[in-house]
Amino acid sequence: MKQSIRSLVGGGLAGVAILAAGLAGGAAQAQDKAPIKAATLLDFTRVYTFLTDEYSQGQQDYIKLLNMEGGIDGHPVELIVRDQGSQPQQGIALYNQARDEGAIFFDFLSTPVANAVMPRANEDHLPMMTFAHGRADAIDGKLFPFVFPSAAIYRSQAALLLKYMDEHVGGLKDKKIAFVHIDSPFGREPIALLEAMAKTKGFTLKTFPYAVPGTEQSAAWTDVRRFRPDQVIIWGAGPGQAVSVRGAISNGISPKSIYSVIWLSETDMRSFQGDAVVGVKRFTAVNTGADSAILKRISEKVVAAGKGTGDAKVVGSTYYNIGVATMAIMAQAAKQALADQGEPLTGDKLKAGFEKIKDFDAEGLMPALTITADDHQGGGWGRVSEWDGSKWVPLNDWGHAYQDVIWGLVREDAAKAAKAAQETKK
Repeated sequence: MKQSIRSLVGGGLAGVAILAAGLAGGAAQAQDKAPIKAATLLDFTRVYTFLTDEYSQGQQDYIKLLNMEGGIDGHPVELIVRDQGSQPQQGIALYNQARDEGAIFFDFLSTPVANAVMPRANEDHLPMMTFAHGRADAIDGKLFPFVFPSAAIYRSQAALLLKYMDEHVGGLKDKKIAFVHIDSPFGREPIALLEAMAKTKGFTLKTFPYAVPGTEQSAAWTDVRRFRPDQVIIWGAGPGQAVSVRGAISNGISPKSIYSVIWLSETDMRSFQGDAVVGVKRFTAVNTGADSAILKRISEKVVAAGKGTGDAKVVGSTYYNIGVATMAIMAQAAKQALADQGEPLTGDKLKAGFEKIKDFDAEGLMPALTITADDHQGGGWGRVSEWDGSKWVPLNDWGHAYQDVIWGLVREDAAKAAKAAQETKK
């Protein structure tokens, strides 16, 4: 049964949903009730290829485990997996198709596609997750009632990195911090937060953009060297992140002074020889490795049994575990919805289930998540991890930082958007 993600997506899309549910086998009552359909419409072919295979593999393996263990209150989960190529119009078309097939939950892992679909999801009353992607103001449940980031947005990630610097590496006051970023909406997302904190904490911030796709950064790093920063934050994704690390080190930046957004993987770090990048730090949203209870059961019941979706070597990796976490959160919301409101499960009931999630850590896989009707981010929790030469090692407990500043920026964004909408109507 073991197949690659690309062969499943490319070789018969309808078969993916059937496969995910069908592997429930003889699990207790997992086939007794109507299936719950969830659509993960991802980018397997264009922009996010550096992570999507592992992420989707984690999602699919978790759903297989869930179905083996009885589904959600006896309901098997059918996972619809399709490729939108990070193209908004294709994403909208696939969203409409999956909606018409009965899907009540959506994940896109593509900011352009997620942003394009958000108004439709709100109109259709169908929850969608924007874990580590999408727009910052989606954390406001009043503005976007059916959109659930369910994890620290990029501003919250940058805030936690700053807090770590402030508490563990000599403070922020009178320091110089370089923010080296891809010149895209994603890359620019944390700048407003960094600028606000520079005023409050008394550090000097300078930004150094580089062009998409991020494979050429030499000019930016030459300028960073002249700035002589105390700490450097790198903000990119995919191959460009390894380019950033290499650029920093070749321009005299110590690995211990390099901090990254969540998108810095084991594969990125293992491309370096020896201990060249030991000490590089990043924001972490979920634990890595296969030691948590859910990962142990996936390894035993799914992977070892020959039912895994892809390469067993990636089980426990950063992107695989994030995929597992997203589906565990969705399943918890559905479980809560059915317990509170009964069958049939609808988009409105699932939304209410998300907003009842309290202290959910997916059996130790991630920080305890509490989502409310107002806060769809869940508090912005995470931690800082450091590369030790072979793996990411946590440096602190789960925590969050400067959420009052972040929410202030979100409200400012909302006010600007509302004003722009009024001007457009005139």
